[in-house]
Amino acid sequence: MAVTRTIVLKTAIPGPRSKAICDRIAGAVASPLALTFPVVAESARGVTITDVDGNTFIDFTGGVGSLNVGHSHPQVVAAAQEQLERFAHTDFTVVPYEVYVELAERLAALVPISGPVKAAFFNAGTEAVENAVKFARAYTKRPAIIAFEGGFHGRTLMSLSLTSKATPYKAGLGPFAPEVYRVPFPNAYRGISVEDALGALKRAFSTQVAADQVAAIMLEPVQGEGGFLVAPPAYVAGVRELCDRHGIVLVADEVQTGFGRTGRMFAMEHTGVEPDLICVAKSIANGLPLSGVLGRAEIMDAPAPGGIGGTYVGNPVAQAAALAVLDIIEEEGLVDRSNAVGETIRSRMLAWQERWPQIGEVRGLGSMLALELVTDPGTKEPAKELAQRVVDEALARGLLLITCGIYSNSLRVLVPLSIADGELDEALAVWEESLATALG
Repeated sequence: MAVTRTIVLKTAIPGPRSKAICDRIAGAVASPLALTFPVVAESARGVTITDVDGNTFIDFTGGVGSLNVGHSHPQVVAAAQEQLERFAHTDFTVVPYEVYVELAERLAALVPISGPVKAAFFNAGTEAVENAVKFARAYTKRPAIIAFEGGFHGRTLMSLSLTSKATPYKAGLGPFAPEVYRVPFPNAYRGISVEDALGALKRAFSTQVAADQVAAIMLEPVQGEGGFLVAPPAYVAGVRELCDRHGIVLVADEVQTGFGRTGRMFAMEHTGVEPDLICVAKSIANGLPLSGVLGRAEIMDAPAPGGIGGTYVGNPVAQAAALAVLDIIEEEGLVDRSNAVGETIRSRMLAWQERWPQIGEVRGLGSMLALELVTDPGTKEPAKELAQRVVDEALARGLLLITCGIYSNSLRVLVPLSIADGELDEALAVWEESLATALG
């Protein structure tokens, strides 16, 4: 194993204190909240997490995409602390505050939507999705929503209905919301071309739901939980044309792709296509609970006064953190850094693919990258167990990796964009050693 500079392993993984706390978790916490790693965080800085046993890991999970500017960035900490000392909550719709307005204005200037743009803020990505559906239905006066195979949009009723992966997200939790229809997402590796996917969407207007009943099409420009599948620009353009033709609202779910992750501020910028609404969350506030819907003013204004809301509709502490995040992304050039990090990782992944035939595909945009593992390159049989073995081997060596994909056979990168070159080289060396052990 290469000499490490950032990773520090003082105990076996998991260590004794982590084991003891995990035992307490088993006794006190509902078991559906399954743990990915049996290590318990004590502190986190930049791209590292240190556990209660003193082991320091390089974190390629980034709070599942919530930490693009890195753990505990001092500007974010200072902004949140300053706001917390002034006030933590009023409910914006009862007593408003300026930080909400400033964040709305700054994001409206950044999203790839022309014309007047307005914003509404919530807490989690699932709430942004739920409310995007409300905005679209209020505007169009239609009931139906079209989503995609492999899509993930959250775990509350409407968003879970839109989510495609059955196990574990939906198993035993129905019935789900009505008027949700699903069509294939383009995936060249699995034989679904742009033409195939567009044809399926057009057929759905005849076989599943009439176009004049569709309020919105909910699209991830890069499917996150679905396996980091990139929507080809030609496909997104075709969806946009169908939306324009039939008066359908195009909603871009950028909860995981936003804030520089794909090498653009928002992934829709890669397509040259404007959505009508954008859902944001995760890295918007560096791990503090905050989400939002941004979109064309006439759509955002469609619900009746009081029709959109909630007690925590844009917490001021989280919004202060979000303003700091926007400053950091600009000051530290993290959108460009995402591309540089992504180029380094992609080149290594492609080299690994030449070495190991079980790596079926390397895909993604910017630093939002994944490799898909298969048991055989000819049959492309998903290799879920193999992917999990790589995760386990990486954990034992001090690198935190997580899987994705409808078959859980892809390994994804959600590392903070602030990672230093030395940290990145170290992490990739550990990943390569883990692949060598798992793949043989």
